[in-house]
Amino acid sequence: MFQGSIVALVTPMHSDGSVDEHSLRKLVDWHVEQGTDAIVAVGTSGESATLDEREHCRVITAVIEFARGRIPVIAGTGANSTTEAVRLTRCADEAGADACLLVTPYYNKPTQEGLYHHFKAVAEAVDIPQLLYNVPGRTACDMLPETVGRLAKIPNIIGIKEATGDLTRVKVLRALCGEAFDVISGDDATTREFVLMGGQGCISVTANVAPAAMHRMVAAALAGDRETAEAIDRDLEGLHRGLFLESNPITVKWALEEMGLIPPGIRLPLTRLSERYHEAVRQAMSQAGIH
Repeated sequence: MFQGSIVALVTPMHSDGSVDEHSLRKLVDWHVEQGTDAIVAVGTSGESATLDEREHCRVITAVIEFARGRIPVIAGTGANSTTEAVRLTRCADEAGADACLLVTPYYNKPTQEGLYHHFKAVAEAVDIPQLLYNVPGRTACDMLPETVGRLAKIPNIIGIKEATGDLTRVKVLRALCGEAFDVISGDDATTREFVLMGGQGCISVTANVAPAAMHRMVAAALAGDRETAEAIDRDLEGLHRGLFLESNPITVKWALEEMGLIPPGIRLPLTRLSERYHEAVRQAMSQAGIH
């Protein structure tokens, strides 16, 4: 259902931490113009952990309104409480999202059986296409391919954002889940190879800063054009590394501020990028042709 370069969109904020909907509208328009294939609203990069439930739903609704059907919108609606995940997913469905992205429950470290029943409960409660999201580096919870295979049998669970960086999982997930199940990278540094090995694309942090290049790179990989994909990705490698010098989305919000696209707001406990990293990020931006 989804493929290409899907941006994990930041949530612009004023210096006092309030959401800046004017800048959010400009970002959505820019991504449409730059060729981004879809938007994830209020995922990790969108500071889902520090938006309250009302704000979370409002930002999802605003992105859908600003997109005006020009580009698919996937709503980040995961939570470590199953009942909260149901509420957020229902909100996204009512707002008109094309699909939802649900991260594995973080901090409480559920079992594989617990993960299965969590995602099954959300899928049965809200009839909207749903993508699983596995990112053990942030959640302390790794959803194993066998569990994903079980969940793939539920009709409205349509794919997974796999952010382990483990390329061996591409073929394993494809074998367990079938060709109709979307297998999407959540790790920019390995996206090129992930797609060349059979993935459908990426949900990308780098695409916030270099949307056109990420779109071209993933399109080349989807076409099996390794040479072109490698050439484009070579210029993006610095961003893939540099945007994670501090916890996401600290660095990417600073880069977008440098580009004049958003104001400097970010919510505690996250802080603005440490000055010692500024030059390294500027160099990575320059390497990618961003000035």
